[in-house]
Amino acid sequence: MTETVSQENSGAQAITVSSGVATRYATALFELGLEEKSLDKIETDLSDFSKMLADSDDLKRLVKSPVFSADEQLGALIHIFDKAGFSGSAANLIKVAAKNRRLFAVPGMISAFHGMAAAHRGEVTAYVVAAQKLDKTHLDDLKTALKKSLGKDVSLNVRVDPSILGGLTVKVGSKMIDTSLRTKLNSLKIALKEVG
Repeated sequence: MTETVSQENSGAQAITVSSGVATRYATALFELGLEEKSLDKIETDLSDFSKMLADSDDLKRLVKSPVFSADEQLGALIHIFDKAGFSGSAANLIKVAAKNRRLFAVPGMISAFHGMAAAHRGEVTAYVVAAQKLDKTHLDDLKTALKKSLGKDVSLNVRVDPSILGGLTVKVGSKMIDTSLRTKLNSLKIALKEVG
Protein backbone atom coordinates (compact mmCIF):
# COMPACT_ATOMS: atom_id res chain seq x y z
CA MET A 1 0.00 0.00 0.00
CA THR A 2 1.45 3.38 -0.99
CA GLU A 3 0.99 6.44 1.12
CA THR A 4 0.54 9.82 -0.51
CA VAL A 5 0.79 13.13 1.23
CA SER A 6 -1.10 16.10 -0.17
CA GLN A 7 0.69 19.39 -0.71
CA GLU A 8 -1.30 20.90 2.13
CA ASN A 9 -0.26 18.15 4.56
CA SER A 10 3.40 18.22 3.52
CA GLY A 11 3.42 22.02 4.04
CA ALA A 12 1.93 21.54 7.51
CA GLN A 13 4.53 18.85 8.23
CA ALA A 14 7.34 21.19 7.16
CA ILE A 15 6.02 23.92 9.47
CA THR A 16 5.69 21.43 12.34
CA VAL A 17 9.23 20.11 11.78
CA SER A 18 10.59 23.67 11.57
CA SER A 19 8.82 24.79 14.73
CA GLY A 20 9.92 21.62 16.54
CA VAL A 21 13.55 22.24 15.60
CA ALA A 22 13.23 25.92 16.55
CA THR A 23 11.74 25.03 19.94
CA ARG A 24 14.53 22.52 20.68
CA TYR A 25 17.23 25.09 19.85
CA ALA A 26 15.43 27.81 21.85
CA THR A 27 15.05 25.50 24.86
CA ALA A 28 18.74 24.56 24.78
CA LEU A 29 19.74 28.23 24.58
CA PHE A 30 17.28 29.22 27.31
CA GLU A 31 18.60 26.52 29.68
CA LEU A 32 22.18 27.60 28.93
CA GLY A 33 21.21 31.22 29.63
CA LEU A 34 19.65 30.25 32.96
CA GLU A 35 22.72 28.23 33.91
CA GLU A 36 25.13 31.04 32.95
CA LYS A 37 22.80 33.77 34.28
CA SER A 38 23.01 35.47 30.89
CA LEU A 39 19.38 35.51 29.70
CA ASP A 40 19.32 39.28 29.22
CA LYS A 41 22.50 39.30 27.11
CA ILE A 42 21.29 36.39 24.98
CA GLU A 43 17.92 38.07 24.46
CA THR A 44 19.62 41.33 23.43
CA ASP A 45 21.97 39.45 21.08
CA LEU A 46 19.05 37.61 19.46
CA SER A 47 17.21 40.92 18.98
CA ASP A 48 20.35 42.35 17.36
CA PHE A 49 20.55 39.36 15.00
CA SER A 50 16.85 39.79 14.15
CA LYS A 51 17.56 43.42 13.23
CA MET A 52 20.53 42.33 11.07
CA LEU A 53 18.23 39.81 9.38
CA ALA A 54 15.47 42.37 8.82
CA ASP A 55 17.92 44.91 7.35
CA SER A 56 19.76 42.60 4.94
CA ASP A 57 18.18 40.78 2.00
CA ASP A 58 21.46 38.89 1.49
CA LEU A 59 21.42 37.60 5.06
CA LYS A 60 17.74 36.61 4.69
CA ARG A 61 18.66 34.66 1.54
CA LEU A 62 21.57 32.99 3.35
CA VAL A 63 19.29 31.89 6.19
CA LYS A 64 16.33 30.72 4.10
CA SER A 65 17.84 29.34 0.90
CA PRO A 66 18.63 25.62 0.72
CA VAL A 67 21.06 26.35 -2.15
CA PHE A 68 23.92 27.23 0.21
CA SER A 69 25.91 24.40 1.76
CA ALA A 70 26.42 24.19 5.53
CA ASP A 71 30.06 25.24 5.05
CA GLU A 72 29.06 28.27 2.96
CA GLN A 73 26.43 29.35 5.53
CA LEU A 74 28.82 28.87 8.44
CA GLY A 75 31.67 30.70 6.68
CA ALA A 76 29.43 33.64 5.81
CA LEU A 77 28.08 33.84 9.37
CA ILE A 78 31.57 33.74 10.89
CA HIS A 79 32.60 36.63 8.60
CA ILE A 80 29.43 38.64 9.41
CA PHE A 81 29.70 37.99 13.16
CA ASP A 82 33.40 38.93 13.26
CA LYS A 83 32.71 42.15 11.37
CA ALA A 84 29.73 43.02 13.62
CA GLY A 85 31.48 42.00 16.87
CA PHE A 86 28.67 39.51 17.48
CA SER A 87 29.73 36.72 19.86
CA GLY A 88 28.57 34.71 22.84
CA SER A 89 26.05 31.94 23.34
CA ALA A 90 23.51 33.28 20.83
CA ALA A 91 26.13 33.55 18.06
CA ASN A 92 27.45 30.08 18.88
CA LEU A 93 23.99 28.52 18.69
CA ILE A 94 23.29 30.20 15.34
CA LYS A 95 26.61 28.78 14.06
CA VAL A 96 25.64 25.31 15.32
CA ALA A 97 22.31 25.65 13.50
CA ALA A 98 24.20 26.51 10.29
CA LYS A 99 26.60 23.59 10.75
CA ASN A 100 23.60 21.23 11.20
CA ARG A 101 21.73 22.65 8.14
CA ARG A 102 19.07 24.14 10.45
CA LEU A 103 19.69 27.83 9.80
CA PHE A 104 16.14 28.13 8.38
CA ALA A 105 14.82 27.51 11.94
CA VAL A 106 16.70 30.43 13.52
CA PRO A 107 13.90 33.05 13.15
CA GLY A 108 11.46 30.64 14.84
CA MET A 109 14.07 29.85 17.49
CA ILE A 110 14.50 33.55 18.25
CA SER A 111 10.75 33.99 18.58
CA ALA A 112 10.45 30.92 20.84
CA PHE A 113 13.36 32.11 23.01
CA HIS A 114 11.77 35.54 23.47
CA GLY A 115 8.54 33.81 24.54
CA MET A 116 10.39 31.63 27.07
CA ALA A 117 12.30 34.62 28.47
CA ALA A 118 9.09 36.67 28.76
CA ALA A 119 7.30 33.82 30.55
CA HIS A 120 10.30 33.48 32.89
CA ARG A 121 9.90 37.18 33.79
CA GLY A 122 6.15 36.72 34.30
CA GLU A 123 5.29 38.55 31.08
CA VAL A 124 2.98 37.59 28.27
CA THR A 125 4.27 37.90 24.71
CA ALA A 126 2.08 39.70 22.19
CA TYR A 127 2.90 39.05 18.53
CA VAL A 128 2.12 42.20 16.59
CA VAL A 129 2.05 42.67 12.82
CA ALA A 130 1.92 46.28 11.62
CA ALA A 131 1.74 47.73 8.13
CA GLN A 132 4.61 50.09 8.91
CA LYS A 133 7.23 50.55 11.60
CA LEU A 134 5.73 51.71 14.91
CA ASP A 135 7.43 54.51 16.81
CA LYS A 136 8.18 54.34 20.55
CA THR A 137 5.01 56.26 21.50
CA HIS A 138 2.77 53.81 19.63
CA LEU A 139 4.62 50.82 21.09
CA ASP A 140 4.29 52.22 24.63
CA ASP A 141 0.56 52.93 24.10
CA LEU A 142 0.02 49.40 22.78
CA LYS A 143 1.91 47.89 25.73
CA THR A 144 -0.14 49.95 28.20
CA ALA A 145 -3.47 48.98 26.56
CA LEU A 146 -2.53 45.28 26.50
CA LYS A 147 -1.31 45.35 30.11
CA LYS A 148 -4.60 46.95 31.18
CA SER A 149 -6.59 44.39 29.21
CA LEU A 150 -4.60 41.31 30.25
CA GLY A 151 -3.59 42.31 33.77
CA LYS A 152 0.02 41.27 33.11
CA ASP A 153 3.20 42.85 31.83
CA VAL A 154 3.47 42.46 28.08
CA SER A 155 6.49 41.88 25.89
CA LEU A 156 5.96 42.90 22.25
CA ASN A 157 7.30 40.93 19.29
CA VAL A 158 6.66 43.29 16.38
CA ARG A 159 6.96 42.48 12.68
CA VAL A 160 6.28 44.82 9.76
CA ASP A 161 4.19 43.47 6.87
CA PRO A 162 3.08 46.13 4.35
CA SER A 163 0.66 43.63 2.74
CA ILE A 164 -1.86 44.20 5.59
CA LEU A 165 -2.21 47.75 4.14
CA GLY A 166 -2.93 49.44 7.48
CA GLY A 167 -3.90 48.73 11.06
CA LEU A 168 -2.54 45.91 13.22
CA THR A 169 -2.95 42.28 14.08
CA VAL A 170 -2.19 41.31 17.67
CA LYS A 171 -1.95 37.71 18.87
CA VAL A 172 -1.63 36.83 22.55
CA GLY A 173 -1.84 33.13 23.28
CA SER A 174 -4.92 31.85 21.47
CA LYS A 175 -6.53 35.31 21.20
CA MET A 176 -6.24 37.28 17.98
CA ILE A 177 -7.27 40.85 17.30
CA ASP A 178 -7.22 41.79 13.62
CA THR A 179 -7.80 45.46 12.77
CA SER A 180 -5.88 45.28 9.51
CA LEU A 181 -7.22 47.14 6.50
CA ARG A 182 -6.73 44.02 4.37
CA THR A 183 -9.14 42.02 6.59
CA LYS A 184 -11.68 44.85 6.60
CA LEU A 185 -11.55 45.06 2.79
CA ASN A 186 -11.95 41.28 2.47
CA SER A 187 -14.98 41.39 4.81
CA LEU A 188 -16.48 44.21 2.75
CA LYS A 189 -15.89 42.25 -0.48
CA ILE A 190 -17.71 39.22 1.00
CA ALA A 191 -20.60 41.38 2.22
CA LEU A 192 -20.96 42.96 -1.22
CA LYS A 193 -21.05 39.53 -2.88
CA GLU A 194 -23.87 38.46 -0.54
CA VAL A 195 -25.89 41.59 -1.41
CA GLY A 196 -25.35 41.23 -5.17
